[in-house]
Amino acid sequence: MKIDKSWTLFLDRDGVINRKIDGDYVRNLNQFEWLPGIHDSIRQLSLVFGKIIIVTNQQGVGKGLMTHEEVNTIHEHIKNLVAEKGGKIDAIYYAPELKSENSDLRKPNIGMAHLAKNDFPGIDFLKSIMVGDTMSDMQFGKKAGMITVFITNVKLPPESLNLIDLHFEDVAAFAVYIQNPGS
Repeated sequence: MKIDKSWTLFLDRDGVINRKIDGDYVRNLNQFEWLPGIHDSIRQLSLVFGKIIIVTNQQGVGKGLMTHEEVNTIHEHIKNLVAEKGGKIDAIYYAPELKSENSDLRKPNIGMAHLAKNDFPGIDFLKSIMVGDTMSDMQFGKKAGMITVFITNVKLPPESLNLIDLHFEDVAAFAVYIQNPGS
């Protein structure tokens, strides 16, 4: 697989870029904690991909546990700090709806992919990679026609293998692979 600037990288947020809070949501900037090495990984990936886009379900908004303003503050923090560290995030899309609403925006549905393509018409889903840590991330990627990368440090269940093209322990391992695919 030869990746160049014509490719787009889609990243999930919680569990991929920042630490997930078990049984809860990252409700505000005080609860946001970067995963180790993520800044350097995104910087490296920024050298390879033409666009880097975050797509994230944030149903805590729909539950009234956090506001759009709090989510946007976190997202501005992500974009600003990644830029300070030499990387880039071109856009962040989030779905605030409850899972029970079955919104087109919420992953595994691909509404956020369509929003990204609308904002960046050059995006080709067949030249895109979705990196995530849940099966809904993998379903999102597959429905849109993307290559899927699962971030996990556990053995994959056999039934998930048709959704997952590649898997790595973390984004850093994926970044190394993308820069040296033959090694």
